[in-house]
Amino acid sequence: MIVSDNGTELTSVAVLRWAEERGVEWHYIAPGKPQQNAFVESFNGRLRDECLNEHVFGSLSEARRLIEAWREDYNRVRPHGSLGGLTPEEFARHSARAKDRAEGAALLEGSAPSARSTTAPTRGKRRTGPSYPR
Repeated sequence: MIVSDNGTELTSVAVLRWAEERGVEWHYIAPGKPQQNAFVESFNGRLRDECLNEHVFGSLSEARRLIEAWREDYNRVRPHGSLGGLTPEEFARHSARAKDRAEGAALLEGSAPSARSTTAPTRGKRRTGPSYPR
């Protein structure tokens, strides 16, 4: 699903036809409510201010090259205050490690308490299964 505002660049017949041909669901936020899509609105503003408004693209290949360079800088070089001074790539790596550690700890703990068994032999009775505390 794509969520966008009602800007003219995203309501054209060509864009809507592209989405329909590919089975992409399109959802528009309410007019005048950018907070409904705040992350993307913030990102689009940065892309527009820092890259698109700074260059006049002479060709599609030049646009691709310059936008890719901006994307690399944004994701791998530039620290983000909202991510604790990390780049998005570093933040994702730290988050994945933290998630792996949490999942590993959960596996070690398990969801059931540890089994307790007695090790003293019983006289005259043969055990056929685990011993449960009484």
